[in-house]
Formats: sequence, C-alpha cells, structure tokens
Amino acid sequence: MIKRAHVRQFLAVVDAGSFTQAAARIRVTQPALSSGIAELEKLVGTPLFIRNRRQIRLTEAGGRFLPIARDLERGFRVADDFGRDGDRQQAELKLGVIRSAPGEFLQAIVAALRPSFAIELVENSDSELRAALGSGRINMALAPLRPGERGDHILPLYEEPLAMFIASDHPLAGRIEVDTQDLAAETMIARRSCEFLDATSRFFTRHGVRPRFALRSESDERCLRMVAAGIGITTAPVSLAIDGIVPLKVAGYDFRRELGLIVDPAWRALAEVEPRLTHAIETIGAAASEWRRVKVDAAA
Repeated sequence: MIKRAHVRQFLAVVDAGSFTQAAARIRVTQPALSSGIAELEKLVGTPLFIRNRRQIRLTEAGGRFLPIARDLERGFRVADDFGRDGDRQQAELKLGVIRSAPGEFLQAIVAALRPSFAIELVENSDSELRAALGSGRINMALAPLRPGERGDHILPLYEEPLAMFIASDHPLAGRIEVDTQDLAAETMIARRSCEFLDATSRFFTRHGVRPRFALRSESDERCLRMVAAGIGITTAPVSLAIDGIVPLKVAGYDFRRELGLIVDPAWRALAEVEPRLTHAIETIGAAASEWRRVKVDAAA
C-alpha cells in the first residue's frame, strides 16, 4: 500500500532534484529516502527516476505519477485537517515571498490578508517558491512574473524599472544619464537577492566594466544603506529607494520586473477560501495602485 511517506519522499526528490537535498528538506537520512523510493517503485511496478551521477530525472512513468502524487498530498493535507475547527483551519495561508520584496509593500499585503487568514511567511528565491507552490507546500507566492505570464491564478501588482543607485552627494548625482564607462572606476555593492544579479554582471562585463566590490549581501537594506554611506553603488528596483541615495540612468541598462501574486488554483477553489481571498485581493489591488503611484512613478 502506498503511504503518505512514499508520496512526500517522491515529491521531495522531484522538487529538490537530488536525493541529498531532498533528504535534508524532509529531515530523513539519505539511505532512508532511497529505501522509501525503492519501496514506492516496487509498489507501482516501475522505475520512477532515472539516476546517474549528474542528475536525477523522472522516467515516463514518473512523469505520469507526478500529478497523482500532488493530488494525493493535497488530499492528505485535507484529511489531516478534518475534524478541526473549520474557521480556524481553513483560514490558514502559507505565503511565499521573494527576498527582494519591499518590506513596506509586503506589510500592506499582509495587512489585507490578516483579517481572513492565519498567515505563515516563507522566504525564498523565485524558483524555490514556484517549486513549493507546485507541490502544495505554500498556497500563494509574491514573486516576479515572467514575460507574458497571466492567468486566473495570477494577480499582477506593479511593474518597475531597475536603476543604478548612488549616494545623493556622489559626483554623478544630477546627471540625466551616464554611459557604462562613466562607472568603470566605481566600487560596486552586490545585492545577492537581486533577480537580475547574473544579467547585470553580464551587462557590465560585456561593456568592459569589471568593478571592485565593497560588499556582497543578501540584505537589501544593508546594501542600500552602504550606498548612502558612500562606499559603493548598486542596482535595485526603484521602489527600494531610501533617503540618502538617488537613481542614475545607465545607457542600455533597461531591466524591469513585474511583481505579482501567484495562487495555487486548487487551494483558491476551496469554497471556504474563495470569498475570503476575493475580498482581500480587492484591498491588495488598491494598495498596489497606491504603491505604484507613490514609490514607483515618483522614483522613475
């Protein structure tokens, strides 16, 4: 008989892409995980993974079993909740958030959701949040939308450009636009949370700019504070601007991001969730419009 442990182990390997990472994610030993997957494959009568030294990938049968496993896991979650206090349990919401989401805007989103949901925040990268959403480990994600990404389960919130930020007393402050070579002697600060970090690095390398770095940090606030302190410059979405720094347009640097809420359609379709979420989304839409006017349009 297939057990929930089998399903959880299978989904962990799919989402993590390796047995080592999957074992760490669900807190079991790697031998125990390998044994569980072997048992599952024996129960379904066919291999589910192709294993080699470089990667783990699904067999054709594994691909067909994947949607079944996700449905089973959702069913197990519903069964876990059966008999509990309905209003309390059905109001639970696991909200995934990218690390570079503006704290003030996230506060507005949570404030809109809090009256209807008991909220647990999960902070991670875009790819990790999407994997968690697909496996049912979170219900909704605040993340950058991909070009043309639309649908009933997606709520676009606002779009904004990225800019180079410099200290307000920097010699280049006040310039309408600069060329990449104007920045060749500048010291940079790397925002590790930036979705365009690799693309930005390639952009400057392509233009022959290989700067020295004063700081590399996951903390957007720390990076921007150090820009204000004058030890370096950095790129960031314009809505992250703080006092003491000003945006500087760099010729050819035209990256933009669009933030949106991505909702698990199966979770949203629950009768006890839909009306609560619909009401909250109206408030979030209004907050996004105000945020765009005050923080994005004004800065851009």
